[in-house]
Amino acid sequence: MKSDRLRTKSLDEMIDMHIGVKGTEKRNAFEEELRLDILGQTIKKIRKERQLTQAQLGELVGVKKAQISKIENNLTDEVNKTKKADFNRLFFIYKFVIFLE
Repeated sequence: MKSDRLRTKSLDEMIDMHIGVKGTEKRNAFEEELRLDILGQTIKKIRKERQLTQAQLGELVGVKKAQISKIENNLTDEVNKTKKADFNRLFFIYKFVIFLE
């Protein structure tokens, strides 16, 4: 008798199937977006642990509060603008916040 059980798939298999295999342009874009989202969440978490406002962190690293907010919330336009114009600043913010730990 044939089994009616569903075959489960791993997360990697689902990502390969719906987004593309590693190395494809679509998959690379997905993974970059995911990394930036995690980076923003990490900056926000550590900033809050250090009891800094977005304005205070912005002042410390030389950007406006609005840019910190957009980076933390991974607003695509700001993240893409930041990557193109000054990815080093974003990385500096991350390193600075980590240093505060």
